Amino acid sequence: MKGIRGISQLSTRLYAAQAARKVEVTGFQPQEAQVTKLPSGLVIASQENYSPASKIGVLVRAGCRYETPENQGVTHLLRLASNLTTKGASAFKICRGIEAVGGSLSVASSRENMIYTVDCLRDDIDTVMEYLINVTTAPEFRPWEVSDLTPRVKLDKAQAAQNPQTVVIEGLHQAAYKNALCNSLYCPDHMVGNIQSEHLHQFVQNNFTSARMALVGLGVDHAVLKQVGEQFLNIRSGTGTTGAAAQYRGGEIRMPSNSSLVHAAVVSQGAATTSKEALAFAVLQHVLGAFPYVKRGSCPSSKLVQGVAKATADPFDVCAFNASYSDSGLFGVYTISQAADAGEVIKAALAQVKAVADGGVTAADLTRAKAQLRTEFLMLIETSEGLLDIMGTQALDGTYQPPEEISKTIDNVSLTDVAHAAKKFVSGKKTMASSGNLVKTPFVDEI
Repeated sequence: MKGIRGISQLSTRLYAAQAARKVEVTGFQPQEAQVTKLPSGLVIASQENYSPASKIGVLVRAGCRYETPENQGVTHLLRLASNLTTKGASAFKICRGIEAVGGSLSVASSRENMIYTVDCLRDDIDTVMEYLINVTTAPEFRPWEVSDLTPRVKLDKAQAAQNPQTVVIEGLHQAAYKNALCNSLYCPDHMVGNIQSEHLHQFVQNNFTSARMALVGLGVDHAVLKQVGEQFLNIRSGTGTTGAAAQYRGGEIRMPSNSSLVHAAVVSQGAATTSKEALAFAVLQHVLGAFPYVKRGSCPSSKLVQGVAKATADPFDVCAFNASYSDSGLFGVYTISQAADAGEVIKAALAQVKAVADGGVTAADLTRAKAQLRTEFLMLIETSEGLLDIMGTQALDGTYQPPEEISKTIDNVSLTDVAHAAKKFVSGKKTMASSGNLVKTPFVDEI
């Protein structure tokens, strides 16, 4: 990474000059988000909020959906390999350098994207940015370091297996899709210890291209971020591995266990994030009941809770499930109940969705649901993590909608849109995943 230290000349003096021109802190007015697409395809997005702490992320369209049968699980190892030796810094130097300035480096992934994020004080942007660029553009993946990741992979899988929600959601995607989105976020058992350095290098080579990346910053000047992108993230041209479109098929997966509780999800194909139906499904989720809004509350406004309460007096939990991806989506219900009541709870929840499809939604229900969705969105972007993720995801899609525009779009969702989304679920081919004592849990063809 020759010349990477030139970053240190970009930021500190610029912010010092800005500070000198401001007499009072109150004189700093947060700027609107700025988005620039470079000729290489790299997207730069930033919002200067003059916070003393900055957050910078590199998002890459390289989630587990782009894995192949030969390298399944490679993104799991890629997450764990973020602090390994690169061409510009050793693993020790990365850890020690970020720690010395009180910063942090984290990596997360979804089925579609990976996001590398650094947090630091504004004056230390140059230091942490050096490590962020090293990690994303110049990994070495030394064989002995990759081999040492195997125990951590096993630990991650063991922890995930202890979480029933994770088990069901992973199983749900496996049953719902023939390809792409069926890939797990975790390394399959048969690939643990079999992902080699060459697999990691090849995956990065095929997917970490400028046209599949977005550089996003909060609390950083857009001109500075743009200069960094032009100088250090113009790595490989081309769109890389495009991947096949997700093919929804429907199906069922049952995972019996000794748990007294049954976790079950029943879904059908929903809407892609770019679809006009996406917001209708999001509003429908809140019409039915997304999650409790009061700690330890019973969520009395939830239609799912109201309906299931008539079917059983035993404790239960139920909510609408909605997941949207670039070319597909899943929508349905997620229930947690006692093993003996699983059948009644699932059928009662599905009956509530059918009631909405038949027109059982009032204007008051719609107003409440839209207010809840709008509040959820605005509260999400109040956090730097949420704002960075939303800005980055939109930047990867080549568009950016300010919060005001998204709020207006939510307001435009009508009762007809919500009913149509519910009808699409009711008539769609179902997928079901369940875990626990399944003796009383119906099969998908029985509901």
